[in-house]
Amino acid sequence: MKNSALTGIGIGIAGSAAPNIITGSSKSIDTPAILGGQKIHTTGWSDWPLWNPATDEARLLEVIRSGVWSRSRTVTEFEQKWAEVIGAKRCLTTVNGTNALICAIKNLDIGAGDEVITTPFTFIATTISILQNGAIPVFADIDPSTLQIDPKKIEEKITPRTRAIVPVHIYGLPADMEKIMSIAKKHNLLVVEDACQAWLAEINHKKVGTFGDAGCFSFQNSKHCPMGEGGAIVSDNEEYMDRCYSYHNFGGLKITGTKMRLSEYQAAIGLAQLKRLDEQTTTRNENADYLRLKLKEIPGIIPHRLYDNVTRGAYHLWPFRYKKAEFKDLSRADFMKALNAEGIPCGSGYSAGLNTAPYIKDAFDSKNFRKMYTADELNFDKYVARNQCPLNDHACSEENVSFSQRILLGSRSDMDDIVMAVKKIHDNADRLAAKS
Repeated sequence: MKNSALTGIGIGIAGSAAPNIITGSSKSIDTPAILGGQKIHTTGWSDWPLWNPATDEARLLEVIRSGVWSRSRTVTEFEQKWAEVIGAKRCLTTVNGTNALICAIKNLDIGAGDEVITTPFTFIATTISILQNGAIPVFADIDPSTLQIDPKKIEEKITPRTRAIVPVHIYGLPADMEKIMSIAKKHNLLVVEDACQAWLAEINHKKVGTFGDAGCFSFQNSKHCPMGEGGAIVSDNEEYMDRCYSYHNFGGLKITGTKMRLSEYQAAIGLAQLKRLDEQTTTRNENADYLRLKLKEIPGIIPHRLYDNVTRGAYHLWPFRYKKAEFKDLSRADFMKALNAEGIPCGSGYSAGLNTAPYIKDAFDSKNFRKMYTADELNFDKYVARNQCPLNDHACSEENVSFSQRILLGSRSDMDDIVMAVKKIHDNADRLAAKS
């Protein structure tokens, strides 16, 4: 079976001259599992989040038994360690990444009358944080090869009302911060990095989140340093961080604020997770590089591109572009069903339309927005027309497929199973397309 499997790979790609994609596999590649064949991957994947009672519970139990559960020394310790890890002077934790973004934007005095440029390829929290501060989000299209906001598109969207840029290091893959910061400097714009999926990702060995005026992170349950919920802001600006601290702690007597404080037991969980984050990030990068090397040899599979200056990714997700023409016009949905049947979980990522969805109109229709902006500025039809992002729409609707971060914690044999499964689907695409 091993010899026949390897022979099948070589013939399936480009005849006898095709590169050898997998070595050492003993899996059959005959009939797709979704058509009744044996599935490629028969074992499980890493659980998430990970918790080791022997090493993780002592600190958490100490905090719980202390009776000091609201913000105190454990939260401060986590903030100090996170600032050190990221390479920032200060860190402030918040209840979640969404509120980290809200607090970061608010305390840069971004609000009513301002426009903030961001990407349509992100989680809704990015946009909500702009709207919650009374500013209007403006969307610049993406580079489909990287899935990141395209700096050229950013500059096209700048108007006299533009106040800031919120680039998102989506999937933990760094945006082109050198070009973005150059644009911001040229036009005197503020920059808040949404690094909520980009823990320890680097550009020229400098951590993302430390390029702009502020950087924001999330520690929600699915994230690489999970606390259940949690967020953080980092910055080198001491005065700014003092304002953020006051704002997250009711504001005190000096400024208006709210309550965003992290709890002690969340911080204790985070400290346990932080101990293994670097090693896990290395594993994810090694497996990501291996998948890129192997999967690019399969026609119709185009792995994401990292910018040349990226020295480390975080890989919350590992994305690729699926070209159905190379799979006998098998739809993306049917490709993913077949891949999942082989024991390889995958998804399509974000849906198109975040930039034109009704939640924006709901904000525009609110009393506050109607008092802050003119009727013409809040004309939703005109807004939608100005914020079209066709490259993002096509990527989301037709091409994007991704593997989750817990898959990237697997073994090299697990990665071989992924490649074998994709190749199996490619070689049987005609049968699968006929069945769909």
